Amino acid sequence: MNAQHIENATRPLHRPSKPPAIVIAWLLGVLACGLVALRPVEALAQTPTAQAPTQGSESGSLELVDPNVFRACGDPRNLPFSNDKSEGFENKLAELFATKLGKKLSYTYFPQATGFVKMTLGSYRCDVIMGFPQGDDQAQSTVPYYRTTYALITKRGSGLEDVTAINDPRLKDKRIGIVAKTPPSTNMAVNGLFAKAKSYPLFIDTRADSSAQAMIDDLNQDNIDCGILWGPMAGYFAAKATPPLVVVPLVKETMGPQMTYRIGMAVRAADQDWKRTLNKLITENQAEINKLLISYNIPILDDANAPITAETLSKRP
Repeated sequence: MNAQHIENATRPLHRPSKPPAIVIAWLLGVLACGLVALRPVEALAQTPTAQAPTQGSESGSLELVDPNVFRACGDPRNLPFSNDKSEGFENKLAELFATKLGKKLSYTYFPQATGFVKMTLGSYRCDVIMGFPQGDDQAQSTVPYYRTTYALITKRGSGLEDVTAINDPRLKDKRIGIVAKTPPSTNMAVNGLFAKAKSYPLFIDTRADSSAQAMIDDLNQDNIDCGILWGPMAGYFAAKATPPLVVVPLVKETMGPQMTYRIGMAVRAADQDWKRTLNKLITENQAEINKLLISYNIPILDDANAPITAETLSKRP
């Protein structure tokens, strides 16, 4: 199955054929810092970088450095996606797939800043990036395993709990938190919503800062009326707030840049058999994957923009 084909089939005609570079930077390294030292952190001992793959018993193993190990690439400090304590949903998904394949699991951790793909997948330090947006040509994508969008975060009782588009009149005089240079900022500008907006940096040092957490703190302290975040960040951080905040996917946008994306995994361009193996795993385990994402409060959508819930676990993105 051609995953890019699926993405193009559901994208409005006025939308770009692939995400712009700044969106790719955001989706690959949501809140990851361009200032973090570019130094990989190995979770387990790795086969030396750039050595030729060796032959093993698995079909397609000539593509892999060590066919007996599920070697995943991830960020060491980027929850809810991954961290070096294996607490993210991408960590748990790697554990699931390694178990399904009967492989050991190892991780190469590297900050998702400039050079992430080159210094991990491209350097044979690992064999799969666990979260990768459809349309990025830095690597070869698998079929998607979830679909999500930017979302509005607000307090219960704010009167904004059912806002599904940035042009909603109820947002006109609101103090809105927004991460700079992300797709929703364009729609906010078009709708004249920046006069009272508070901007948070896109590139930060995740060892010390979190734009998502800063936005949540401002919302709890009434410094802003609502915020707009990438769906997985919105769902995860809103659920951890006290009291929990309301998350509303912005699924009714009809203008501006693309807001909804399908996310799969990434492998090297030549790794065709490995990609087919991962595609099969995704397809056969979609219900379990959806259950995992829901446990992290990730707002996941089907192709009609309806939320996938515990009652509809088998739905594909």
